[in-house]
Amino acid sequence: MEWYWAFAFLLGLVISFMALGVPVAFAFIATNFIAVFIFTGFDPGALIQVADNSTQLISRFILGPVPMFILMGSLFFHTGLAIKVFDGLDAVFGRLPGRLCYLTVAGGAIFSTLTGSSMANTAMLGSLMVPEMKRRGYSGQMSMGPILGTGGLAMIIPPSALGVLLAAIAEIDVGRLLVAGFLPGFVLALLYAAMITFQLIRNPGSAPAYDVESMSLGTRLRLVTTNILPMGLVVFMVVGFIVLGWATPTEAAACGVLGVFILAIAFRALSFSSISTSLEGTVRVGAMVFLIIMNSTVFSQMLSYSGASKGLIEWVTSYELHRYMILFMMFCVLILLGMFMDATSMMLITVPIFFPLAAALQFDLIWFGLFVLITIEMAGTTPPFGLLLYVMLGVAPKGTTLFQVAKAAFPFLVCDAILILILCAAPELALWLPSLM
Repeated sequence: MEWYWAFAFLLGLVISFMALGVPVAFAFIATNFIAVFIFTGFDPGALIQVADNSTQLISRFILGPVPMFILMGSLFFHTGLAIKVFDGLDAVFGRLPGRLCYLTVAGGAIFSTLTGSSMANTAMLGSLMVPEMKRRGYSGQMSMGPILGTGGLAMIIPPSALGVLLAAIAEIDVGRLLVAGFLPGFVLALLYAAMITFQLIRNPGSAPAYDVESMSLGTRLRLVTTNILPMGLVVFMVVGFIVLGWATPTEAAACGVLGVFILAIAFRALSFSSISTSLEGTVRVGAMVFLIIMNSTVFSQMLSYSGASKGLIEWVTSYELHRYMILFMMFCVLILLGMFMDATSMMLITVPIFFPLAAALQFDLIWFGLFVLITIEMAGTTPPFGLLLYVMLGVAPKGTTLFQVAKAAFPFLVCDAILILILCAAPELALWLPSLM
């Protein structure tokens, strides 16, 4: 079978199963079963090799941070530490016009470093901030837009569970990829704040001012010291330990969980209920992720065994196209896929194809990994089926339409695109911190 028929068959099969509503893991299992039959003829030796290789990735130390980051985020939410951060930030912003929008961006940037989950970030910010913004007279665009943008920061600001997953599948350095997202993530948060300012200048009535209780400087400093600065300890125990070389990503993730435990105990917020709920959620999500990874490993092997990966790379590189034109084509493919499937599915389908191609085009793979994460974050808010749009729709007031949610998200998609252009012009923004490791 020619490589292009093999490529179309494998990709079409897994997308067809997903379109029929088959869960991601089982879509890959069914595709792999059919592919093994067609490409190996159920040869006993090939079957044994496939079975052995399928467990290699999930049994590696490199994936250890995934359940740790999930547990850290769950504990952060269920112990109520998230609310304390908002109380501290609320005191800092005082009577600033549009303060709830800026509060959302600042809080979302901090939560991103403590949760690693864009869905959890969007859901929590949406349920916490949208009702308050509506009560204060904020327009739908100003109440939902910043949350949709900021919710996706969790994909690129470390710790990022999806970042770990991407690094594991692409076989690149996990620690360097996580650290690479730190500076671009906060640049993106600044771009979001600038976009909010621009929207407020154009339409001041979209976020009307309101009276707030005045606080003394001492009270503000106390709230910042007690509610925000301790969270910096957790961030340092994850990001700082990796950058300084004191711990591997897995060890740093475990330290992060320990840091959240210590803070929860210090604030007397730790309970048996919060621990059990967090552990149950971690086991459920972690098991699903690892089952998907196992089957995506086999899918990658089938792409290689059939000659599809090699044929595609040779075909693309045979054309006299500038490498950034090919990068733009990969960007368009990811955005298109994001209209129909979740981030994990996109990653598992494209990483085995895109990363060998990026290596052939001589892109730095850490830089390219960050590019893929940002694009996937954009795809999550792309209509008609961007997953974060539906998360927001679930916590938005009754009567909110998908069009209204998508319209609110659009200005922040522009900010994402600007960040990608900045990274293309100045890749050092992403590569400087990893170079210090």
